[in-house]
Amino acid sequence: MNPAIANSLWLAGCVPALARFHRATKRVAETQEGILRGILSANSGTEFGRAHGFGSIRSPRAYQRRVPLRNYEGCAAEIRRMATGERNVLTSDAVHLFEPTSGSSSSEKWIPYTRALQREFQAGINAWIADLFFHDPALLSGQAYWCISPVAADECTTAGGIPIGFAEDAAYLGGWQQRVVGRLMAVPSALRAIFDMETFRYVTLLFLVRSRQLNLISVWNPTFLSLLVAPLRECGDLLAHDLERGTITTRVAIPQTLASAFEPDPRRARELRAALGAGSPAATHAQLWPALRLLSCWADANSFAAAQNLAALFPQARMQGKGLLATEGFISFPLQAHEGSALAICSHFLEFLPVHAAGVCDVEHSQFAHELENGQKYSVVLTTGGGLYRYQLQDLIEVVGRVNDCPLIRFLGRQSYVSDWFGEKLNEAHVSGILRGVFGELNLSPAFAMLACDSDPPAPGYVLYLECSATEDILDRAATRIENRLCENFHYNHARQLGQLASLRLFRANGAAETFVEAKRRLGQRAGAIKQMALDPRGDWSAVFQGEFLGEVAPEAVV
Repeated sequence: MNPAIANSLWLAGCVPALARFHRATKRVAETQEGILRGILSANSGTEFGRAHGFGSIRSPRAYQRRVPLRNYEGCAAEIRRMATGERNVLTSDAVHLFEPTSGSSSSEKWIPYTRALQREFQAGINAWIADLFFHDPALLSGQAYWCISPVAADECTTAGGIPIGFAEDAAYLGGWQQRVVGRLMAVPSALRAIFDMETFRYVTLLFLVRSRQLNLISVWNPTFLSLLVAPLRECGDLLAHDLERGTITTRVAIPQTLASAFEPDPRRARELRAALGAGSPAATHAQLWPALRLLSCWADANSFAAAQNLAALFPQARMQGKGLLATEGFISFPLQAHEGSALAICSHFLEFLPVHAAGVCDVEHSQFAHELENGQKYSVVLTTGGGLYRYQLQDLIEVVGRVNDCPLIRFLGRQSYVSDWFGEKLNEAHVSGILRGVFGELNLSPAFAMLACDSDPPAPGYVLYLECSATEDILDRAATRIENRLCENFHYNHARQLGQLASLRLFRANGAAETFVEAKRRLGQRAGAIKQMALDPRGDWSAVFQGEFLGEVAPEAVV
């Protein structure tokens, strides 16, 4: 199918969602109450619905009084029963797959996906896509790459025979839209069956290079795409060879469907060789994909620097942050000409716990979407058609504005990511803000930056792992400022005063981003959805990264 036709069909299917969203921005409270009413009505006959009297709840405040706040551990036993095939536990809808969570230390958390939850995701995705196409009609004419990650070798089904994991990002769409979008893909979804990461990256890059009409790239982690295109020059001759002959040269077997879908393109091979002669990777990318107009990825919190580095690699395209999307729900999406991202008020029922200056959530005074205040920070709570009720997402946001009555938000970091070896109680969102502020002051854009405790005696302490070309003097200044601001945290400063923690140390890491991704993949996470965090609670990263310590922070650090 011609890309322009396929994209136009997709846009036509998305327009109603954008129109509904714009109407809802003028009646946020009524819209949210209607969503809650629909979820409670549909699930009143479930085990959870009967136990909490869904059928008699008449208002959002009554819902708050009747149903307690929950986290994953609070519903894990029920989800395990659903995974065996038991019905009507949390949701009346059948579970058609379980999606493993991303960005955590393991992949043990499974989120049940139902038709109702998929419709809620579609409401947000469709509004975003329609807004995108309306403001940049040139996107209608080309192909797209939506993130595809290799599945784990043992990933299959639950004990009840329910599939685990989406095949690709486009699967969030479902139905006819997924089939239409499949016609637009520069990279076939069959790549997910390639388990070897080096082969997966090479074949993905080969299909991307083959596309002359590539104009949209949508990934989660910006580092995923940076790593994907990094070997372009190194393996350029082999890529050109495969383009010329219609072959796919790999060290491991690949699905036959991929090999049969790849045809010779001598002209594109010549274009690739010419682009490889450009003066820089950015110039090569601009010459190779001149039609590329949009990069969509995480761009807030600790992804900010990586997103900026990615944008520099593709000067012909503009960068758009994804807003806040989680495995559990679709929270916000970007709107053209607006700061931050708009709450997806037509998707799930949303609540927000105010966050005080000390980083503590006020669980007694949960607020609704229409009650949020500009400049205030909140922790997100959601209720979905997938069986999550008053679920604490542990994502922190700040309200940065409004479109009509709908709040615009910015993601700050993870509330649940806490490193606490000696009572220091460091929080990921707080650390992310410190790193971003210091790097901005010193005009640094590290390819990778993460704080983690090195607990080995005789002097346990935090280490700043950096992949950055700046001089040691500049990095020392950065470390001094970071240490000073960490010491503004009472608990961290107390642990320093007691001698439980040494001062911050610097570790210049080689290939840190790729090493981090591989370490998380070994824990079962999907490469494309691994989040680069500002703080990691594990304590053995100095044995994982390759590089060297640059020494202790300067002595003038305030303790």
